[in-house]
Amino acid sequence: MDIHDLITANPAILGGQPVFAGTRVPIETLFDHLEAGVSLDGFLDDFPTVSKAQAIALLETATKLLTSANVAQLYAAAA
Repeated sequence: MDIHDLITANPAILGGQPVFAGTRVPIETLFDHLEAGVSLDGFLDDFPTVSKAQAIALLETATKLLTSANVAQLYAAAA
């Protein structure tokens, strides 16, 4: 899934906070749920407008960013 089809950041939707495309569910909410020990299925039950494919694609994208040479670019961007 292309990142542009996965994440939307529009000033008219939650002030530009990144959300799952086609929803008003912030990306951060998935990570908050997982951090709190909520399963992926639990998150999807809480936010039925997010598809399982979207959630998995987001997690796969995060994994790629954090487990590859891209992490150096991430450090630079966060600095």
